[in-house]
Amino acid sequence: MIDNTQSIQWFPGHMTKTRRKIKEILPLIDAVAEVVDARIPVSSRNPDIAEIIEGKPHIILLNKCDMADKAATNQWIKYYKEQNIAAIPIDCKSGKGLSLFKDTVKTALADKLDAYRKKGMVGKPLRVMVVGIPNVGKSSFINRIAGNTKAKVENRPGVTRGNQWFTIDKQLELLDTPGVLWPKFEDKAVGERLAFTGAVKDKILDTELLAMRLLENLSTGYRDLLTARYGELDFNCDSWELLIQIGKKRGMVIRGGETDTERTANMLLEEYRNCKIGFISLERVEDYA
Repeated sequence: MIDNTQSIQWFPGHMTKTRRKIKEILPLIDAVAEVVDARIPVSSRNPDIAEIIEGKPHIILLNKCDMADKAATNQWIKYYKEQNIAAIPIDCKSGKGLSLFKDTVKTALADKLDAYRKKGMVGKPLRVMVVGIPNVGKSSFINRIAGNTKAKVENRPGVTRGNQWFTIDKQLELLDTPGVLWPKFEDKAVGERLAFTGAVKDKILDTELLAMRLLENLSTGYRDLLTARYGELDFNCDSWELLIQIGKKRGMVIRGGETDTERTANMLLEEYRNCKIGFISLERVEDYA
């Protein structure tokens, strides 16, 4: 319903430059940590990431897990495990789950650590590149995991100058992505889900239409949460009528008894993003099986 081909742009030029930069740095990297939004783990990533990282060990960081449906998050963790990809539910604001990161890296790179020991290279730091599309929490993750010990890695053998390297401890160094990984919006639903979560600014999309699409998503698997938040609702209608019902329940009525749908739409989006409706995941494993 939302024409993302006009409102949200895909930047192939930027992506080509980023691909080139990542390819240049890959020989120095032991593993890749990808930050995604736990609520929309498919839409909040660049679909070409596997090809871009060329088979490097891969860790998925399911950020904002405290805002997602825990059952759905657990399904994603199992799904990635079946693909030999470790996935950790984290929340960069509270720090939840971040304590698991270092051990997860060591487990993913156990063979490399064993090779280092056999060569008498015990103590050589592991180097992990952190990737993620804009607004997914990549910078917050780096700031959180680095904490007060954050320091750029400089003048080290094999480390290219000009890249944002950070020392986490004696065994781990992180590289902020050399460039920006943009998501693709060829599927309109991807742009919608990014807009639902606030990763895309509302101003470039029709707020009422966006709220209607959100209601269509929530009406599929979270009717109980909608009812608990807004009272009894008649779901035997389209999303426009459902938006009007919610507006009336909240007293958002203008002169003549009509519902102020724009105000209602803004309220709905804000309450979804602040978890006032509940813990919700808009993408589930079974939808992509």
